[in-house]
Amino acid sequence: MIKRTLFSFFRKTNFSTTSKLNIFDRQLKRNQRDRAAWLMPQNDPLLHTVADNLSDRLQDCKKIFPSALCLGGSLQAITRSLRGRDSIEKLIVMDASYDMVHRCKNDYHESINNNMETTFLVGDEEFLPIKESSVDLVISCLGLHWTNDLPGAMIQSMLALKPDGLFLAAILGGETLRELRIACTVAQMEREGGISPRVSPLAQVRDAGNLLTRAGFNLPGVDVDEYTVKYGSALELIEHLRAMGETNALSQMNSMLKRDTALATAAIYDSMFASEDGTVPATFQVIYMTGWKEHPSQQKAKRRGSATVSFKDIQTQFGNQS
Repeated sequence: MIKRTLFSFFRKTNFSTTSKLNIFDRQLKRNQRDRAAWLMPQNDPLLHTVADNLSDRLQDCKKIFPSALCLGGSLQAITRSLRGRDSIEKLIVMDASYDMVHRCKNDYHESINNNMETTFLVGDEEFLPIKESSVDLVISCLGLHWTNDLPGAMIQSMLALKPDGLFLAAILGGETLRELRIACTVAQMEREGGISPRVSPLAQVRDAGNLLTRAGFNLPGVDVDEYTVKYGSALELIEHLRAMGETNALSQMNSMLKRDTALATAAIYDSMFASEDGTVPATFQVIYMTGWKEHPSQQKAKRRGSATVSFKDIQTQFGNQS
């Protein structure tokens, strides 16, 4: 059950090039996504809700996007949602996981509505194999938060766009799995006398706008949704994270969580957060980001000093009315 709360080249590829930053083990993440390709259910309510909300943002745009690049994340959910968009004529579907791309390709061929010209590509979001100014839309659904250099990946997306092209992405935010973070921290302190990172660091909402501006996008837009998913137990949550390919991939992660610490985490999670019906909630914070590549037709901010009315005059006027 989901409760939504709104806040405003085809083989397994060894990517030898690495980012200067090494927060995440990208090979481990590819392995996790290979596994998730076969564990992920056909209709995951959380993933499809996020994908639909992301693609719905295209309806708010009056222009069309003949060519689009879809990057990683919940690949099946977002490609299914995009399939109904008549404005997209050519779609490039890319993921670092060969198995994820392969399953998405099979899903495409089995689909009734597959008139869209689609290319499937194994590639890394950190090193886009896409020509500059070649696509009208870059869209990513729950994938970019696993990149070591998120600003760099967004800059590459901006370069791949044609002028007046749209960048549209959904990433997990810092409040995601806050219940699990608390339970795991308490369990580690009790059982091991200290803590080590077990849940991956994620971007904060306050940073999202700066990321878009830093990447060179115009008219940046950010909004946030929180989804609360109920599970039968903390272990059921872990299995869902594994099926989504969202388990920890920190490079500096210590050895696997000790069995007694893991059991204590589940018990603490249940005691602190369980509902009256016996289920336990898990929070997923999703940050939606929108940005446009520069084009002369876009709105521009007025030049500094060009205002004809001062704030002091406005304050005086409204002050007199009161």
